[in-house]
Amino acid sequence: MDSSDLHLAIDYVGSCGIVLTPEQKATLNTTLTILKHENKFSYVSFWGIIRGINGDYFIAQGIGKDVLKEKTNLYSKDCTTWGLLPVPGKQDIEKSKLFKMRLTGDPSHEAEYVEVKQMPGEGDELVETEELITMKEEDRLAAIIYRMEEEVVIVPRGAFIRMYNGQVVRNKSFEGLTCAEASKLLSYFHCRPPVNMSNKPLAERAKLDKAIDFLDTIEDDNPEGTNKYGSIYVGTGEYNIDLPFMI
Repeated sequence: MDSSDLHLAIDYVGSCGIVLTPEQKATLNTTLTILKHENKFSYVSFWGIIRGINGDYFIAQGIGKDVLKEKTNLYSKDCTTWGLLPVPGKQDIEKSKLFKMRLTGDPSHEAEYVEVKQMPGEGDELVETEELITMKEEDRLAAIIYRMEEEVVIVPRGAFIRMYNGQVVRNKSFEGLTCAEASKLLSYFHCRPPVNMSNKPLAERAKLDKAIDFLDTIEDDNPEGTNKYGSIYVGTGEYNIDLPFMI
């Protein structure tokens, strides 16, 4: 959410348990404004909070002239001092998928993962070998944010507009979606450079508004396993007469 109206926008998600203390709101409002002017960002977004075991990471994102290509991620432990997150490479992104444990809250902590590999031995035997893989938490944090940006961050149709020179900026004329539009998957885009747009039929692409419909819609998402369904019961088999009061 845009840091300029953070003190109001954060209240909209309060019912979900996402709450900032008055001190955190005041500190973020000040420090994010300073970040914007010192780094000459077009605007700064409060990206969110990633919970750690012994401390949390407050994440901010500075946006340059192009909202898709010029993103700078920063993190803070106290909402006051901000550090620049590294840009993760492909190797770090893939490596981060190996670590399933929570973050500790210490940027210098090194997580460890033991990968067991089977190597050919004598004859038909397979010999197991262990490889220790380590990753600094700061690098892991950067990779986690990148993966979330690529997979789940979305924006409503019309929020961004592509200029004649290819630059993508926020649409100052955007007034929001209508009720009918808001109920359709094609009204929401992935907030990243398009990946599947070139796979669409030429006739379908010809009907799109090139200034607005240049990103992948979530309508095109097809997660594996969506055609599988079923049910399972685990319990005592007792009839629950209190069910109407539990729903």
